[in-house]
Amino acid sequence: MRDLVIVGAGGFARETAQLARERLLGFLDDDPAKQGTDVDGVPVLGGTKEVPPGTQVVVCVGSPRDNGVRARLVDRLDLPPERYATLVHPTAWVSASSRVGPGSVLLAQVVLTASVRVGAHVAIMPHVTLTHDDVVADFVTIASGVRLAGGVHVGRGAYLGAGALVREGRTIGQGALVGMGAVVTRDVPAGEVWAGNPARYLRHVSEEHRHG
Repeated sequence: MRDLVIVGAGGFARETAQLARERLLGFLDDDPAKQGTDVDGVPVLGGTKEVPPGTQVVVCVGSPRDNGVRARLVDRLDLPPERYATLVHPTAWVSASSRVGPGSVLLAQVVLTASVRVGAHVAIMPHVTLTHDDVVADFVTIASGVRLAGGVHVGRGAYLGAGALVREGRTIGQGALVGMGAVVTRDVPAGEVWAGNPARYLRHVSEEHRHG
């Protein structure tokens, strides 16, 4: 039964579609040029407001330029939590003591080792490792190859760039952005951009790109 729609038709949505292809009804995207077309053989059914009744939904949008868009779309859709699918790639490993919230997506080779808590509408790209007692809040994006040591807390709407490493017990603040390949040895305050090895403050995240 094809009972799932993906909101968005960009790169992350296309990757998620490969994970859920057997049950996927189609994409929803507000780009008029995409509507009525096929993306990777999957139809774009209409705009993001046109969620078919009775279907489950996963919102697959966001980028480091505007990681807040996923939260805004979920707020606009105003659906109950049970309407959101949680998708875990068959090669991912989620320990029995770990939990993943509604609307979240774990792509290939993701590992959650022990007592990891992943919130709602979290995007976790391939080859990410979350170790014991990590806590990842709602609407976080974790790009490919990220490694979090134990007891790391990642705040709502933060974005961790590809290959970033975070030392044990550190906190990544709400809406913060960690650059590609960064080595985070200190806490990253909310709403700041950090990059480098060791990671250092660069600037504040643009106000329009933060979560409410």
